[in-house]
Amino acid sequence: MTKKNEDISEEVNEPIVEATEVTEEASPEASEPELTDLEKAQAEAADMKSRYLRSVADMENYRKRIAREKQDIIRSAAANVVESLLPVLDNMKLGLQAAENHPEAKDVTIGFKMVDEQLKKSLSEQGLEELLPDGEAFDPNLHECIAQQPSDEIKEDRVLQTVRAGYRLNDRLIRAANVIVSSGPTKEKN
Repeated sequence: MTKKNEDISEEVNEPIVEATEVTEEASPEASEPELTDLEKAQAEAADMKSRYLRSVADMENYRKRIAREKQDIIRSAAANVVESLLPVLDNMKLGLQAAENHPEAKDVTIGFKMVDEQLKKSLSEQGLEELLPDGEAFDPNLHECIAQQPSDEIKEDRVLQTVRAGYRLNDRLIRAANVIVSSGPTKEKN
């Protein structure tokens, strides 16, 4: 090396050594007594135990969340299937009402009533509840008002007639009941 390069390398090395010495003096670890191997191992064991307990708790919370999400997915899938069967229930009901006017179809009507009851029973076992609110107070969360009519027998804001049944699946409204609501007694004009 040349003389100039040696001077530069000496200048560069000297400040690094001085900075290291200053850092060592300012270090708080240097002033504290050094931990023994046993104390280090105990501190590490305590840290590992804490991490383990947090991991176990996180895993348990994860399992619970996944189980809850799985149930929600199953309920959602069931809701879609039940929703697709609601028009079948409606048409079955309309067909049975029409068949009652034809005495020659009595045997067929009895068979279809059995099928209707079996289908309703199967769906109720899955959590489906039919809403037929005749005479009940009108609830916009459960009922859809399609008309209002005066009535001397039924109080105002009560369901006069259910046009189409509503359905609830596991406390979740699938379809609101279409209803006619009473507007109270007929008001006479003077």
